[in-house]
Amino acid sequence: KQFGLDAQVNQIETIGSGRIHDTFLASGPSCSWIVQRINTNVFPQPEIIASNLKHASVHLSRRYSDYHFLSAILTTDGKEMAQDDDDEGGSPWRLFPYIQGAITLEEVETPEQAYHAAKGFASLTRRLDTVDPNFFRPTIDKFHDLVHRWEQFEEALVHATADRKQNAKLATQQAQSYNFLVQDYVRIVGQLKERIVHNDTKINNILLNPNKNYEAVCVIDLDTLMPGYFIYDLGDMVRTFVSPASEDEEDLKLIQFRKPIYNALLDGYLSEMKDCLTSAELEAIPFAPMMMTFIVAIDSLPII
Repeated sequence: KQFGLDAQVNQIETIGSGRIHDTFLASGPSCSWIVQRINTNVFPQPEIIASNLKHASVHLSRRYSDYHFLSAILTTDGKEMAQDDDDEGGSPWRLFPYIQGAITLEEVETPEQAYHAAKGFASLTRRLDTVDPNFFRPTIDKFHDLVHRWEQFEEALVHATADRKQNAKLATQQAQSYNFLVQDYVRIVGQLKERIVHNDTKINNILLNPNKNYEAVCVIDLDTLMPGYFIYDLGDMVRTFVSPASEDEEDLKLIQFRKPIYNALLDGYLSEMKDCLTSAELEAIPFAPMMMTFIVAIDSLPII
């Protein structure tokens, strides 16, 4: 009702495979919408999400009017979110247009898909290259800060029980053998430009057009659009694109590094970003997937 659509919607069903928010497809006779309840346990300040997206939308509409940025549909009183007072404590909801004909993928199957998805993510970063990052605030504090994650790991190790330490002994030893990446991170990010980046560049966070060689339609799941470094986006693409197995896969024999997929995604990313990246950023490209794989690995350790 707060979006003025109650008379137009005749069917609501769940959609997507996201693990954070509750997402629904609301359909009417002539139009459909994506309705989403924001998980305030993960994002306790959803108003920051709304503010970041508003600043991005204003910038892009002024500078790149032909760029398809998925902006929220405002409520009848001009707000980016609606509050559901029927829920305990009230839950924030938001509304987006449903894009017919566009799809998401759960796995990268071809170099073509990798190229266009990476190009799509990079296209957003490039267009936000001139926006003032001071307008944006973190929606999750220190989200990809490797120093912070390593400190959390060390603190967990100190306070873990003897049984927990024993059960996680091999995994923690392996993690500690790669702690040189933390020092590398400190050195490298000191040379990088802070940018507005997506921060969660998995393949299912971009809409593609299967009828046009999987060209990108628009980037979605923009909750973590906030200040960061290009290595976060590029590294997470490599981490999640190049292996045919899910990031949750426990059978290590299924984990592969598909070089054609890697080459294609790097080509796609650089087709948009090469002229924006500094020499220090170009030199940091090989570090990106190592850093992002490592930060997810330590976050998944049984000691945490």
